[in-house]
Amino acid sequence: MTTALSISGKRPGTFLARVPAPLAAFLAGAVAATGFQPLALWPLTLAAFALLMHLLCGASGPKRAALIGWLFGVGHFWLGNNWIATAFTYQAEMPAWLGWVAIFLLSLYLAVYPMLAGLAAWAIGRRLPGPVPFVLTFAATWIVTEWMRGWVFTGFAWNPLGIVTLGGFDRPGLALVSQFLGTYALSGLVVLLAGCWLAAAVLIPARRYIAGGVVLILPVALMLAPFPPPGQREGALDFTLVQPDVRQDDLNNPRHFEPNFIKTARLSGQPTPANERKLVLWPESGVPDYLRGGYPSRYYIATTFAADPDLARERIADVIGPGGMLLTGTVDLVIDPAAKRAIAAENVVTAVGPDGEIAGGYAKAHLVPYGEYLPMRSLLEPIGLSRLVAGTLDFRPGPGPRTIDLGRWGKAGVQICYEIVFSGQVVDPDVRPDYIFNPSNDGWFGAWGPPQHLAQARLRAIEEGLPVLRSTTTGISALIDAGGVVRASIPKYEAASISGKIPPALAPTPFARMGNWLAMGWALLLLVAAMVASRRRRG
Repeated sequence: MTTALSISGKRPGTFLARVPAPLAAFLAGAVAATGFQPLALWPLTLAAFALLMHLLCGASGPKRAALIGWLFGVGHFWLGNNWIATAFTYQAEMPAWLGWVAIFLLSLYLAVYPMLAGLAAWAIGRRLPGPVPFVLTFAATWIVTEWMRGWVFTGFAWNPLGIVTLGGFDRPGLALVSQFLGTYALSGLVVLLAGCWLAAAVLIPARRYIAGGVVLILPVALMLAPFPPPGQREGALDFTLVQPDVRQDDLNNPRHFEPNFIKTARLSGQPTPANERKLVLWPESGVPDYLRGGYPSRYYIATTFAADPDLARERIADVIGPGGMLLTGTVDLVIDPAAKRAIAAENVVTAVGPDGEIAGGYAKAHLVPYGEYLPMRSLLEPIGLSRLVAGTLDFRPGPGPRTIDLGRWGKAGVQICYEIVFSGQVVDPDVRPDYIFNPSNDGWFGAWGPPQHLAQARLRAIEEGLPVLRSTTTGISALIDAGGVVRASIPKYEAASISGKIPPALAPTPFARMGNWLAMGWALLLLVAAMVASRRRRG
């Protein structure tokens, strides 16, 4: 096995003889995570994946291959998800240091997917010997396992590998091809680019300078190429997107409810006249008021303006004007009519029209474990574990992507907070929207979370060919066009708004039409290419 998969013909790992392969795999995983935002050191990601493949090629058996893949994943996810530790600073019953323990424990699970990718590539490599078939196979297995990570046990699709291909705010970079591949197949492309550098590390020392130079430069050329972004036309619908800079400590403090509303209302601009139209966008947790009627009065007294949802909506109508339509994050309650008490809640976006009436709504489907609900509550609550954000009610999930038809304000697709990271699960399959609204509360996402969140929203825009409007409590808020270009943004911890016209949607992309079947098709094609390459090598 070692001879068949050896890249250079020598014992794999010779140049790392002083570093045990498991330790090298763990360190390589951590280095690979530096390609994500905010560092965006993609050359280190390519180099780390080249090393991972080198180590897998030298694995002496399946257990060794599995260990290398798993330790790589532990380092990769532990560093890349470090923002989760910040969430624990908002949990009064747990010390902040426990956040780092939680990240580590989560990484132990998430690392199963790189382990499976490496083990499968190693096993297939026994039947398809040769470096090129191995790289092609590993790219295919990475695609499949990363897709699995997005839905197994409700999924945690944060930081797909393909995200390192994004360019700066003014250009989509190589990520532009995700409209033809999908995010998971884009991750497979990153593996192939890393395979080029692995080949260069063999060819150049062997004095095959031309071939080595080509495969060394090719990934750099593709990553830095000025791919022309599509979707630069101007739209027709005016909007104002608000970032009120309401910090997490103040968000659920009743003494701050009214000052927060006044700040948000002022940032929304002047009321829109009846002969015009403007969409106003407020973030997740944009208002504390319960906007729907029918709840027991005690719930309105605790949170809602004048303890009356009708009056709360009427003052919103005064803010947006007769030509305005508001989309805002808020909370709905699920009331037990017999007990006359709330038994659950829903994290929702509510559309409030110029007449103060509710024009539509959307309930979040992908909920955050320990943030919006406590798994196994009967077991965990007695030992002091509770949710990481305020509230005692568990949230219940909505039905999935839905398009809200707002009439002359267009068709709005909605993805609340981290729902936007789920490739292929953000658009209503029956009614394609004109744009995606992604309200979020990133105030407890630490330093790395908000830029990573924004990057994933850019990938959804490219994949689906739809503009994405992100309104967050503390940043980063942004207007993203259908080509993944950030046309305007508000940095973290700044109270401001963005006004303009919503960029137009593009025609449905291949990914928008086929979804993740497209990515799985690319994985299958890579496996076929690996078999062809292996046969040609044998011949």
